[in-house]
Amino acid sequence: MATTTGHLIGYARVSTDEQEAQLQHDALTGAGCSRIFTDTASGKNTDRPELTTALDYARPGDTLCVWKLDRFARSLIDLVTLVDSLAARGIGFKVLTGAMASIDPNTPDGRLMLQVVGAMAEFERSLIKDRTRAGLDAARAQGRVGGRPAVMDADKLAAAKARKGKGESVTAIAKALGVSRATLYRALSEAE
Repeated sequence: MATTTGHLIGYARVSTDEQEAQLQHDALTGAGCSRIFTDTASGKNTDRPELTTALDYARPGDTLCVWKLDRFARSLIDLVTLVDSLAARGIGFKVLTGAMASIDPNTPDGRLMLQVVGAMAEFERSLIKDRTRAGLDAARAQGRVGGRPAVMDADKLAAAKARKGKGESVTAIAKALGVSRATLYRALSEAE
């Protein structure tokens, strides 16, 4: 791992309030982190205010330290982007356990490994997009359309019109047909 002339700054993340960050904090403190920033957010959540604060707090010569990669980056593309932005500012990056723990992205060999991993992630993402697009095209060619099925079919619409013609309330009709009032209003207005 890279030697640091600045401070080790820790970043921890737990997905829910019920999860405990103590294991991460103990590991980061044991590694010598002088300050630890902790977010409580799902990995899918792009709003991680404590990560933003940690990145703002770090100065050239410091090293951002994380317990595991999945606590830091949401995807490999996200990882490469974050590590590149740290390197551009003269800030190191260190992983304590799991994937990349034995790789120092601050060295030429580590950068190469990170770039290969990032390229593979980008390639996989484009394959997924291509497969999804091909699947949707094939379904359309067979007459299937994606999306949520309509809850108001012709029979329900006819029943709704008949009940409405008898003076029944929209609330009662919607309840009897098992649809929301908004769905019923929309179906009736589209049918006019």
